[in-house]
Amino acid sequence: MPAIKHNNIFSVTLLNSIYPLSKSLNSFLSQKMISSHYKKGDFIVKSGEVCDRIHIIRKGLVRGYFEYSGSEITTWVSVDSEIVTSISGFFKNAPSLEFIQCLEDTYTESLSFQDMDFAIKNYVEMARLNRILMETYYISAEYRSFLARIPAAKDRYTYFTKIYNPETIKRLPKKYLASLLNMRPETLSRLEKI
Repeated sequence: MPAIKHNNIFSVTLLNSIYPLSKSLNSFLSQKMISSHYKKGDFIVKSGEVCDRIHIIRKGLVRGYFEYSGSEITTWVSVDSEIVTSISGFFKNAPSLEFIQCLEDTYTESLSFQDMDFAIKNYVEMARLNRILMETYYISAEYRSFLARIPAAKDRYTYFTKIYNPETIKRLPKKYLASLLNMRPETLSRLEKI
């Protein structure tokens, strides 16, 4: 995965659309963010590795999963303009509990934990932006928590189609969608035809 430093206009523009940032913070982010390209199948991080960067997906499809009894269990998926990292790995500077894998060729712009921590401590608007991003993450985590507890496969599928980005549904390979919804691929196939 080649990392390239450039002006990171995509991420800076996206972050400013969420909360206006000062010229000095925009400059800091532009200088500190790194652009990366991952090929389909590449890992941003593997379970057991420390994930010290938070990524904004410029273009691509990424999933988080863990292994249990020889199976891969998909827990989340993200697409263009969404933010991904290993929560435990990034915020605790600890080994990641999950794998983060690219399901398409994926382009990201990322910021290290140290640079994000510096920005939060030194730019008031970065602290505000961080709060907004954390609120968004927690709301998404709450939706996924509800999804995991719906007993009927049909109802889980219906709820998923209401809460997830339609682009994700269209692009996500069926085997990963079935895993995310905790159902067999043939059950998913049957539900999609209803």
